[in-house]
Order: sequence, then structure tokens, then C-alpha cells
Amino acid sequence: MTTKTESAKTGSRPRVTGPFGWRTVSPLVMGSALNPINSSVIATALVPIAAALHVPVGRTSILVSSLYLACAIAQPTAGKLAEEFGPRRVFLAGIVLVLLGGVVGGLGNDLAVLVVARVLIGVGTSGGYPSAMVIIRRRSHQAGLGEPPGSVLGSLAIAGSATVAIGPPIGGLLVGGLGWRSAFLLNVPLTAVALAMTLAWVPRDAQSAAGRKIAELTTRIDLGGIALFGGMLAALLVFLMSLPHPGWVALAISAVLAALLVAWELRATRPFIDLRLLASQQALTRTYLRFGLTLLGVYVVLYGITQWMEAARGLSPEQAGLVLLPMGAVAAVVSQPVSRRNLVRGPLIACAFFMLLASVATLFITVHSPVLALVAVMVLFGVVVGTTSVGNQTALYLQSPPESLGTASGLLRTFGYIGSIASATITSVVFHTRVSDAGLHDMALILVGVAAAVLLMTLLDRHLTRGAPAA
Repeated sequence: MTTKTESAKTGSRPRVTGPFGWRTVSPLVMGSALNPINSSVIATALVPIAAALHVPVGRTSILVSSLYLACAIAQPTAGKLAEEFGPRRVFLAGIVLVLLGGVVGGLGNDLAVLVVARVLIGVGTSGGYPSAMVIIRRRSHQAGLGEPPGSVLGSLAIAGSATVAIGPPIGGLLVGGLGWRSAFLLNVPLTAVALAMTLAWVPRDAQSAAGRKIAELTTRIDLGGIALFGGMLAALLVFLMSLPHPGWVALAISAVLAALLVAWELRATRPFIDLRLLASQQALTRTYLRFGLTLLGVYVVLYGITQWMEAARGLSPEQAGLVLLPMGAVAAVVSQPVSRRNLVRGPLIACAFFMLLASVATLFITVHSPVLALVAVMVLFGVVVGTTSVGNQTALYLQSPPESLGTASGLLRTFGYIGSIASATITSVVFHTRVSDAGLHDMALILVGVAAAVLLMTLLDRHLTRGAPAA
């Protein structure tokens, strides 16, 4: 099968670069990186924001949770919209929302305005990854590729994993030099570049979005399912944030909405979350669970251990950020060979093993440990980040029906955000009274249990293969 490819003219002869030349891939990577950048850069701005707005530091945590909640709901929604309206349109709309959120946050003067800005950023950045996956799948199909384009998927994985780890040190430099508003205004130049590249280099969507009736769109997008899903997650977040003093009413509301969601989706013509597919494609369901549990561990490290390094170990925010740098560097290095060969089972086993090893190593870390010991633990977790991103992403690509890859990709990220929300809960519980070695070791014990579960789940999953769809 032939395909329309990118070309650059040299004299009168076109130079073919294939369906995934750098001009096509660069904006996809840039747009997908906006989400992890905004997830991590804000960490260093919370204390300055609290001081500037004269609010307790604890209240600024809503800037983190509001983005997580918005992303958890918007990621699969954006994937669904990309399938229906075209991925390029959704990709561009998302970039514009991020730009708007950056401006609103950069000019905001109270916490409520900043929350609105973070929600806009969360919804906007959610359009990047699932839309990029739809674009990649369709171009692969047009080119007649028999296997996933590993190098392209690897680039998306690196954009997500590496930027999460380097976000805090970048944020520390920006906030330290330019103030807390730079954590929002950073989006202005980034989105300007992403917008220009996408308009110039990403081909237009083939299908037209015009002429559809509102009732038809409501059915095809399943607004009822989206609303129930969002309400369930919001109530669950309220419950988790209430720990260690549980708000049982919020949990009960979440459970009721979950039951209603199941009943609604089983009757929907085009369900937002295809529960029958998840029940029949158990390999895909296991990929979601494995990814969510692994990211729980990664985010516990990113925020929990970082908090311990500053409050207990006595490192400055800049020093703590530098300790995290090896995690991003190792993740980027590990991702490359794994993605090029479309490996799945081996990297995911390595991911679980290194997660277990790093968690056990954390049990022996104390305030008297040398910085090199902390760096060594970050290196181990870097292997975890690099292998989980590429391995689970390739598994998803192989296991998902082509026509619903956008929604499936967004749902993968949703499970990741649920893991990150759970990690914030773990951190707040173990450090509830004070940040100490005892709390760090309690956190490590929890991670050991999670890592053991992920390792067992991966070893027993016989459908994790290289280059072939899972049953």
C-alpha cells in the first residue's frame, strides 16, 4: 500500500521521509509533553503562591488535585472527540486551551482564578496524547505498516516520562528567578511553538465535523457517560483527599455514581467506556491496572520522597530537583532501545523488578544517607519510568481496537492519574504529623507491596507479547 509522505524538494527531486518524518513527529511530541510539564513544574511554585496570596500552603494542593481531576476526565473524552471530529482539530483546540490557561494563571491574583487556570490547562493538555495516538495509528494504517512505529511511540513515551522528572528542577529555576507566575506563563511560548508546528506540519483531518445534529453528537460522544464518570472521580478524589479522616459520604456518592455508570454504559449505543470490551479484552484491562499501579509508585517518589528530601534531609528545592534529574535521564536512555524493537513483556518484567528493588532500597534510606545513595535510588526508578511508559504504551497500541484507540489511550492516562491521586493520598497519610524517616519507610513498605503485585501480575500475564495483539 502506498501512502502520502512528507517530502522536501532538492532541486526538482522530492526527498521522501516516510509517514513519520520529523515534521510530523515534532509537534506531536511537543503537544504531548505539555501535560507532564504542567503536572510537575507547579510543585516548586506552591509555597511562593501561598505566600503571595496569603493562604495556607495546604490549600494550594488544590492546584495539583484540580489538574489531576480535569485530566482524568478529559483524557478519554479528548480521545473520543478525536475519533469523532478528527485528531488534528482536537490537538489544536487543546493547545489553545493551554495557552488560555497559561495567560489566566499568569495574570491571576487569587486562588480561585488559579484553579480555573489549572482546569483549563488540564483539559487542554489532555488533548495532546490521545490525539497524537490516533494520528499515529491512522498514518500507520495508510502506510501499510505491519508493526507499531516503535521509534514514534518511544518519542511520545520519552516526552511524558522525561519531562515529569525534569519538571521540578526547571520549575525551581523559573520560580526562583522569575517568580511563581512563570509556572503558568511558561505555557505561552511553549503553546505558540506547538501551535505553529501543528498548523504547518500536521496534515488536516480527512473527515468533516460540520453538519451533524446535536442529538446525534450527544449519542456518539456519550455525554451521559462522561458526566457520570466525572462525578464518580470527583467524589472519589474528595474521599481520598480527606484521609486519614475519611469522608464516607463522598465514598458512598462515588460508589453510587459508579453503579449508575455501569448501568448507563451497558445500555449506551456508543459507550464512553466500553465495559464489555474491557471484560472481553482482559489483557487491555490488565494493562490499565499495571500502568496505574506503576505510576502510583513513580509519583510517590516524585512528590513524597522529594518532600522528605527537603523537609527531613534538609536539601534545598534546587538540590532536590537535581537529585531527581538522573531519573529522567535514565528513563529517556532506557526508552530508546525498547521502543525501537517494540518490546513489551521483557521491559514490563524489568519495570516491576526494578520497582521492587528500588522500593526495598528506600527502606534503608535515612537522613544520614549520602546524596549519592539518593541518586542511586532515583536511577533505579528511572528504569521503572522508561520501561513502563514504552512497554504499556506498545501493549495498548496492540490490544486496542483501531477505531477506539483515542479513547483507549486517554483511559490509559486516566488510570495513571488515578495512580497519581492515590500517591498523593499515601504521601499525606504517612507524613500526616511530620515528615520523618519513619514515614518514608512506611511509604517504602507500601511501594514494596505495590511492586510485588505488579511483578506478579506481569509474570502471570501470558498475553504480553512482542509485535502481536493480545487476546
